[in-house]
Amino acid sequence: MIRYQRGDRTAFGVLVRRHQGALYNFALRQLRSPQVAEDVVQEAFVRVVQSAADFKHEARFLTWIYTIVRNLCIDQMRKHALRKHASLDESRGEEGDGPTLGEKIADPNAGTERAATGTELKERIAAAVDKLPDDQREVFLMREVANLPFKEIAEITGVPENTVKSRMRYALERLQEALSEYEEYARALR
Repeated sequence: MIRYQRGDRTAFGVLVRRHQGALYNFALRQLRSPQVAEDVVQEAFVRVVQSAADFKHEARFLTWIYTIVRNLCIDQMRKHALRKHASLDESRGEEGDGPTLGEKIADPNAGTERAATGTELKERIAAAVDKLPDDQREVFLMREVANLPFKEIAEITGVPENTVKSRMRYALERLQEALSEYEEYARALR
């Protein structure tokens, strides 16, 4: 970011390549729409360009851009609060006939039963994450998908670090409860 602020235009391309994928995945899990998530990430980088001179390096660049993406996601969710979003595991084809996320991830060489259970489990995990309260889902995704430390999540969300840790603990408890029936199956796979 320092290089970009000093006029090195190629430095911006490095920032985009380095962070675009993780930001997109975070936005996608929040918004559940590939197109909207892509638009949010693009808008975030536009804002980086517009506000580059204002960035003072008091926080890490990653913290700053995640804050921008998070705020844009919140804006999108408010705009579409009355609209139902499609599940990540609904068909993705033009006519609703494409493979689901679970089908894309499933191991084609696994046994039929294991593949079916794996697909079902992936669907249940996605559904359980989707059912988390917004503040818990946000912290869970930042921690588990984006691999951000609790301190940075606290800076991004604007709440104390202990609150972030509490939200993560509650999210994990809810997910454990929602997925408890698969615990025995997971032990059998070890």
